[in-house]
Amino acid sequence: MKFFGNSIYRLFATSITFNFCLLFICSIGISQQESDYYQISTVAIPDDIVLEVGGLAFNEKGELHASTRRGEVWRIENPSSANPVFSRFARGLHEPLGLAYNDGAYYLAQRGELTKLSDANNDGKADKYETIFNWPLAANYHEYAYGPVFAANGDMYINLNLSWVGRGASLAKWQGWTLQISPDGEMTPFATGLRSPAGLGFNKDGDLFYTENQGDWVGSGRMTHLTSGDFAGHPEGLKWSGEDGSPVSLTMADITDTEFSTLYDYSNKMEGVKAPSVWFPHTLMGISTSDIVVVPENFGPFEGQLLIGDQGHSKIMRVYQEKVNGEYQGACFGFVEGFSSGVLRMEWSPEQTLYVGMTNRGWASTGKKPFGLQRVNWNGKTPFEMQRIEIEQDGFTIHFTQAVEKRSAANPDSYAITDFNYIYHHLYGSEAMLIEERTIYKVSLAQDRMSARLYVEGMRPGFVYEIKPEGVKNEAGQQLLHGVAFYTINNIPGNGDKQTASTSATDLTKTVALASAKRPDTMPAGWNDNYDQEVVVTAIAGMKYDKTEITVKAGSKVKLVMDNPDDMMHNLLIVKPGTADAVGIEALKLGLKGQSLGYVPDSDDVLFHTNLLAPLSNDVIFFEAPTTVGDYEYVCTFPAHAKTMRGVLKVIR
Repeated sequence: MKFFGNSIYRLFATSITFNFCLLFICSIGISQQESDYYQISTVAIPDDIVLEVGGLAFNEKGELHASTRRGEVWRIENPSSANPVFSRFARGLHEPLGLAYNDGAYYLAQRGELTKLSDANNDGKADKYETIFNWPLAANYHEYAYGPVFAANGDMYINLNLSWVGRGASLAKWQGWTLQISPDGEMTPFATGLRSPAGLGFNKDGDLFYTENQGDWVGSGRMTHLTSGDFAGHPEGLKWSGEDGSPVSLTMADITDTEFSTLYDYSNKMEGVKAPSVWFPHTLMGISTSDIVVVPENFGPFEGQLLIGDQGHSKIMRVYQEKVNGEYQGACFGFVEGFSSGVLRMEWSPEQTLYVGMTNRGWASTGKKPFGLQRVNWNGKTPFEMQRIEIEQDGFTIHFTQAVEKRSAANPDSYAITDFNYIYHHLYGSEAMLIEERTIYKVSLAQDRMSARLYVEGMRPGFVYEIKPEGVKNEAGQQLLHGVAFYTINNIPGNGDKQTASTSATDLTKTVALASAKRPDTMPAGWNDNYDQEVVVTAIAGMKYDKTEITVKAGSKVKLVMDNPDDMMHNLLIVKPGTADAVGIEALKLGLKGQSLGYVPDSDDVLFHTNLLAPLSNDVIFFEAPTTVGDYEYVCTFPAHAKTMRGVLKVIR
């Protein structure tokens, strides 16, 4: 009886302890990891093959073919096995950045032509190279060509990159265009306004989209729905709008940036200008968007949505879109990151494994390997995620992949919404502008707790909405795997066909004046108008400083001048030895508040800093060099610059 009583006591105590632990875990949230649901594995590449993937395509036998930036096409048999077999299918091509398989042949866009590769004798090697269509070149290194992708009727679409001469330029005919090409080589100009259009693909309904990279006239990465005659924003391609067959009526003279505008505003006032369906906020979501694929069934709870690669962040994003007033718009989410190199191409295998082709030669990426081929498998478990976001006349409805816990999901404080926009101008990129925090005044939870309706004040068409339900948990106490989404609004339901947002004219290129003890912009009185050394550092093209090493004496009085003749924004932070990486990461975490803070994090590792400098501006600071000798660092913490824009401040005796 005593033993039985002790057993009951222990069982009771254990139950209390278990329930307390469960309550504690639920109160702090249980962390999820992407690897809990999606596994990245590496396809072994022979040591003597440089597989800088430009394109991927499966044939009906399940063989994977990969084109490379080195001008080869490799056949990969049994790519899912531990020992896949590689054999060269074709060679001698000019940097093909795409590959498609159709009706027994392979098609790819080289620098100057669309080519068909055939294996007539079936020996595993291409024995026929046919030119389907070619276009002129200007011998500029930036004349990339992407594609093709096949439409249901057999026509092919390719994208032609602009040249680069300190800005995007269409130096040869049809650069900056999407071209439609029939199987027999008849070309029809389709759309223009493209800058660096690495991604091209159809959604589940057969509509064509392309992805764009930040640059001149492009505030941030974005995806645009293309139809015949569209102008997507970069004016250089309009050089050819008067050519025979062009469906575009705009000319270069029609596009100016002398007055403040967003691309959305421009699209409302000028016929033919196309606003993006989705923006990918620079560094917050990606930095160099690439391929587009549709999620098939049996690959998680996102069937029919789009996956978008990002070369610079070595990751894949997810997009849900809806049509409002006949126009696409929607939200982007995180999906899977941590790939070994820059993600450029994606392709589904017959077994619905996602193969990911990578390269980073000349294009920096978070994955440091120069190239690679990996695959992603879903293990059948459903992550707790925002499945999709749909717009309402007065807010949004967030649909979840799992039932949410009522208390957290019904609380407006569990959500935060901020909207912003990008300026449409000829300068390189744009910061998030016109930022406002929106008030969520009510949350209505669905009876099945699979969705939450958010009532939001002050909805603005043309803006990007950062939606953060970070306080929401599921019934197991887990927080969302990805706790932020960005919804691009082109139309608000019920507000009419043409909608405009009030965006006041603002000087968005001025220097951010930072008041900070670490930005000593006035010579100290004790220096008696004298200093020991003047240093001038200049920003140069390619996200670099003109000096990568500066030597100063310990304790010396230094005047530092930072010049920015570049077309991007830059700053200069002097930091403690070995801390440049950490400071750069902290600057990224500032998110939408970064610009108002000059992308200077509140960190003891930061010793001194300049303003965040707009193009064609400068700043001067005065400081005493550290008294401890060593190799200090200086770094630009504007998003995506810290990896390449840095130098060493050598403090000596």
